[in-house]
Amino acid sequence: MKRRGLDKIAMQKLPREGRAAMHFAPILAAMLLAACQGGGGDDLDQFMRDADKTMKVKIEPLPEVTPYVPMQYNADDILTDPFVARKAINAPSGHLQPNLTRPREPLELYPLENLKFVGSIEKARLKYALIKAPDGSIQQLKVGNYAGQNFGLVTNIEATGILLKEIVQDEESGEWVERDASIELQE
Repeated sequence: MKRRGLDKIAMQKLPREGRAAMHFAPILAAMLLAACQGGGGDDLDQFMRDADKTMKVKIEPLPEVTPYVPMQYNADDILTDPFVARKAINAPSGHLQPNLTRPREPLELYPLENLKFVGSIEKARLKYALIKAPDGSIQQLKVGNYAGQNFGLVTNIEATGILLKEIVQDEESGEWVERDASIELQE
């Protein structure tokens, strides 16, 4: 005769403690299930029912947004507009300023950074610098010629580069000042 999937011979082979455990297992399972069926004593259920009554949240109103008021740049005419090219201002005599009436030379069309010194030649004791312009042409410069967009006057030609004196406007005062510049040999 079979008892819950075990026949009588298999039951006899189990030790005495194992047979007792087989009889008590269903009783123990029934007791555990009965303990889990408790009704209204659950604290979590009670808390969830009462949560909306005890928790009142006060939300602060949003702050009032003030409208944007645009400001005019340079309303008191002290600052210069940074997006407008500055013009040369004729200063009183005795101050440094570029000669704006002389004819412009071809290499004054390009910024100094875009000009390349590729070599030098000497003709009749006069040294010439060979400059490659951005358009690909090779131009000759001698001492006294101008190059670059800042009124750069060539002051010296050497085998390794050209020295220039540029005349630029000071950003703060607007006065014309000299500065040294150079074009180094490009290999």
